[in-house]
Amino acid sequence: MKRKEYIICLFVFIALLPLLVFRDFTPSNELRYLSIADEALRQGNLFAFTNHGVPYADKPPLYLWIVMLGKVLFGSHQMWFLSLFSLLPAFGCTLLMDRWAKEEISSGYRSAAMLMLMSCGMFLGTAVILRMDMLMCWFILLSLHTFYRMCHDESFAHSRGKWLFPLYVFLALFTKGPLGFLIPLISTLVYLMFAKKWRTLVIYWGWRTWCLLLGGCLLWFGMVYFEGGEAYLQNLLIHQTVDRAVNSFAHSRPFYYYLYSMWYCMMPWSLLTGGIIIASLFFKKHWQSSLSRFFLTVIGCTLVILSFISSKIDIYLIPAYPFIIYLGVISLQRMRRNGWMVCAVAIPALAFVAVLPVFCVFASMPEFSYLRHGFFYATAVILTMTGVASLYLLFRYRAMPKTLRLMSVGLFFALFVGGWGIPQINDRLGYGVLCRKSVAIAARHRIKTFGVWHLSRPENMDVYLHREVKILPSDDVLPSGLTDMILMLPQKEAEKIVHCKEKYQVGENAIVVL
Repeated sequence: MKRKEYIICLFVFIALLPLLVFRDFTPSNELRYLSIADEALRQGNLFAFTNHGVPYADKPPLYLWIVMLGKVLFGSHQMWFLSLFSLLPAFGCTLLMDRWAKEEISSGYRSAAMLMLMSCGMFLGTAVILRMDMLMCWFILLSLHTFYRMCHDESFAHSRGKWLFPLYVFLALFTKGPLGFLIPLISTLVYLMFAKKWRTLVIYWGWRTWCLLLGGCLLWFGMVYFEGGEAYLQNLLIHQTVDRAVNSFAHSRPFYYYLYSMWYCMMPWSLLTGGIIIASLFFKKHWQSSLSRFFLTVIGCTLVILSFISSKIDIYLIPAYPFIIYLGVISLQRMRRNGWMVCAVAIPALAFVAVLPVFCVFASMPEFSYLRHGFFYATAVILTMTGVASLYLLFRYRAMPKTLRLMSVGLFFALFVGGWGIPQINDRLGYGVLCRKSVAIAARHRIKTFGVWHLSRPENMDVYLHREVKILPSDDVLPSGLTDMILMLPQKEAEKIVHCKEKYQVGENAIVVL
């Protein structure tokens, strides 16, 4: 099976390669990280960051160091390089879960479980976007796997494990913040309590663990204080940590938010894995395995922790998805095939079948004309054919693991083909095309001032423009007296401007020479 693991990872890597190479940076988070890294390199900071002069204490420094390293190595920010620090941790999570659960899952279902995890909606999305969440997820999984090995292998617990466990916990904390510490802490404590092994707590959370964690944090906070001062340190420890947890100033959601959001975030496998786990709770024989009990403990603790935290977004639940998928597959093997189980697979397969007709309807609308590209039509055809073939396997041959593998493989083939069409819609995904054309026009007209009006999150365009952009007030009327400026704005607003030298349309936006 070891060779097959790497073949699956290579297949997924090739399938996602066009996305990694051709996609533009999104304006909301990705472009902001690049701008912060550029600012840190100019100022020579490594621990206290700013975004256009405003302190940015939202995240620990590890991921920003990676972004800075890419800029130093290549002289510019490369999507393919930065994407590796989301995709490779995703492969690490998948390979770790596969080896962890290999004694509980048959060979046919092992490959299906790997493909299901990597094609799980939010997990797949997190594997290709530039964020630190997947890296944190990998460190959390490493810490929990190390803890579990220590519980069942005394020699490992008293050798490498006693140092690896706190190291992984600290790296998770240093990647994303308190969640990287809280999830391993609460999950391990609850498991030890229910396993009636609470007396062994000091083996895992003893003086070595606390010394490494406290020593690492003190060094980190000391450097933050040295670079950013008391105000920045207070922002990091109080405003960005306590305030977000208790009374969030951003992304505030109700307590039960994840109980319904996880169902669409885990598509196409949420109905199958979620339903099986809930159903198996009523069968005691399914929980005789210590691995199943541990996976369930991690899932439950992660949900409870995140539900109590005021700030909630879908991607925060990413550490739970590997355990949900693998616990679902373990339980799937132990249950007899029944009608609702078939429906849980047939419903997403039917959704695949519907992709082509739905896509054709949308592509025929004028507002979605940019979808009329051969690669996107081919993507829709592949998904529809995958759905039809999956339904045939499911009902004609009653082959559950083959159906799961086929749906996953078909999804990745579709992503591979669709990825080649990404350059056609990059002008709608990010600001790269818009800014590069603006720079070329500015050079031709010898204009050095760039302005923005009515565009979302434009402040980080400096990554492309290599200078600050002037953000005009979002009034109903464009300010008068603007001259010698390259103005970027939505196309519908550009149509209202009469007195200008030139106009260019770029996707839904436009460039006006004033």
